[in-house]
Amino acid sequence: MKKLILTLITITAAFTFASAQVIPSFQLGIKGGVNFASLSSSAGSTFSTGNRAGYLGGLWARVGALGFNFQPELYVTGKNVQITDNGTEVKAKFTSIDVPLLFGGKIGAFGFGGRFYTGPLVSFAINKSQSFGTAIGNATSLDYKDQNYAWVFGAGIDIKNISVDLRYEAGLSKQTYGSSQTKVSLFNLSLAIPLLKI
Repeated sequence: MKKLILTLITITAAFTFASAQVIPSFQLGIKGGVNFASLSSSAGSTFSTGNRAGYLGGLWARVGALGFNFQPELYVTGKNVQITDNGTEVKAKFTSIDVPLLFGGKIGAFGFGGRFYTGPLVSFAINKSQSFGTAIGNATSLDYKDQNYAWVFGAGIDIKNISVDLRYEAGLSKQTYGSSQTKVSLFNLSLAIPLLKI
């Protein structure tokens, strides 16, 4: 009797795990979170940067089968950076619409699992503002482009109907600050909830 029960449990678990990985699925949901942006500084740069918190919020979709998935997203992001250059402080805020196209895999079953993914991101700036320190006459502004590109690396965990993601967005587009070239990169932590599952 014990062997029969153990066999049934094993078969049920294997079927559930296989179904979670093989059968095509679709999800659509909302997400929100925080980010920490920074600027890279090249050799010979006279400025230093500090991380500042920002936000993100929007929609995501996920199509999966055979343990792999494609996850396009659309969300609004507020990126904040701080630059100190020869005693002058520049705080820059950029609001953008970000569109990552992520490819990855998932392991797990019974509503619990881990995900990993990577892919390109295109960012469209919709608002740019900068505030300068006391030496405004000597301040140099950051020329943030209207369209920017990044590459995303990330991982996440799914616990029932909640997903938590941690990502790094490596900036690919060069921005101009004075005579220097820099790139905006950021970490973000987000919480996602599916509204539709098929």
